[in-house]
Amino acid sequence: MSDPSTLEWVNAALEGNQDAFADIVSAYQDSVYNLCYRMLGERSEAEDAAQEAFLRAYLNLTRYDPGRSFKTWLLSIASNYCIDRLRRRRLQWMSLDDEPVADRLALHSNDPEPEPATLNKEQSIAIQALLNELSPDYRAVVVLRYWYDYSYAEIADIMDTTESAVKSRLFRARQALADKLGSDSAARLGDPLMEGL
Repeated sequence: MSDPSTLEWVNAALEGNQDAFADIVSAYQDSVYNLCYRMLGERSEAEDAAQEAFLRAYLNLTRYDPGRSFKTWLLSIASNYCIDRLRRRRLQWMSLDDEPVADRLALHSNDPEPEPATLNKEQSIAIQALLNELSPDYRAVVVLRYWYDYSYAEIADIMDTTESAVKSRLFRARQALADKLGSDSAARLGDPLMEGL
């Protein structure tokens, strides 16, 4: 269930009040952008994806179920869009050449990370590089679980799947990350996600 102010904004937006939808964007833009950034690994692409997610939410506002969390609904739109974008990106790159995807997706910016981070830049870059090597579905599960602290049920709702599928994807994602990291390297990263591997 969404908070009352969000429901008021949604109802007003459905009646054509564009300022109400601007309030929705203002309230949720950081969450949507951070999800897109962790999924796509690139600031400009995350900005584009966040804008697209809000556009899709606006165009499909009549489909929103007020009994469901608005944030969950909105993040499901964003994560599905990012998954589709990653799949298209992989197909395009595979057709262009055989270079490893992770080499092209590494972050190169010296700007501070977009979210209030407890990780320093080196840790964040290392973790993002690892995330970039996961398949889109695995990446989405990891981001939703460890960055947003969603329950298995909430992730299943966002990704339109079952809790057992979420647990399975998370287990396989953690295995894949563990294979890419030795346990000593994981401990040095200091991230709760990596320490649990």
